[in-house]
Amino acid sequence: MAAAWPAARLVEDADATRPVAARAFRWDGSAKDGSTGGEPLRLLMKGTNFQIKVWEALLRIPSGAVVSYEDVARAIGQPTAMRAVGAAVGRNPVCVLIPCHRVIQKSGIIHNYRYGIPRKRALLAWEQGHAMPEDEAAA
Repeated sequence: MAAAWPAARLVEDADATRPVAARAFRWDGSAKDGSTGGEPLRLLMKGTNFQIKVWEALLRIPSGAVVSYEDVARAIGQPTAMRAVGAAVGRNPVCVLIPCHRVIQKSGIIHNYRYGIPRKRALLAWEQGHAMPEDEAAA
């Protein structure tokens, strides 16, 4: 954060950030998308129009699911822009909140995650283990 905001004065305030962090990282199965219900977190994102479109598409990938870079390119109406989608996915500044870990190669290979392949695999496994089956969601 200090590198992104070099002129800012950073103040640690655990009491103020604890409730926001709890909402951001509470995946308890209360909603299929991993949210906790209630009002969604609001984010201020800085990127190109293309990056914003890609990040919005990432938000629509259900928890526990994976898609290819090609799938994301098609979802934003640019089916041949797989490499550009990959670049935008890699520039996602708030991993997990905008779930870039849910995008993998079309072949099924998991690679190139900012926080390492083991962490990406762990996130995917955790989400898949907590994903609510369709028949339970309808009940």
